[in-house]
Amino acid sequence: MSKENDKFPDFKLQNQDGKEVSLNDFHGKWLVVYFYPKDDTPGCTIQGKSFTATKEAFDNAGIRVVGVSQDDVESHKNFCNKFSFAIDLLADTQATLMKACAVGQSEYKGNMYWDRTSFVVDPNGIIRKVYAKVDPNGHEQVLLDDIDKLKKVAVH
Repeated sequence: MSKENDKFPDFKLQNQDGKEVSLNDFHGKWLVVYFYPKDDTPGCTIQGKSFTATKEAFDNAGIRVVGVSQDDVESHKNFCNKFSFAIDLLADTQATLMKACAVGQSEYKGNMYWDRTSFVVDPNGIIRKVYAKVDPNGHEQVLLDDIDKLKKVAVH
């Protein structure tokens, strides 16, 4: 798995509106990239709702948040519309970015799923923190607190 101090892999993926999003779009900003198993499943819904509920706090802290799964643009659009998500979900249908980050996979009821994993990327595109096998409950607050600490260290 990609680790702290690695450069986050470059990417170009479509969001739920079919707009191409790349790592370059976030240059100069803190970024949370969270990988999740599947649209419209319980844990993924909790996570999307939590990031939407705290979007203002992330925006005020200068942090952008994007979710990534192997679902396609249409699935992301439906998922965003169903729950009024205010964050971008990126379609990594070929799992290119997931593989580049070496996100793990786990089996559930005979199917393989990508592990819920989050990366904190600094304004220069460097990974500053990795969270593997994330519990979606309260994860957004952990990220806000940890990034605040990372920013203070970066300043000194």
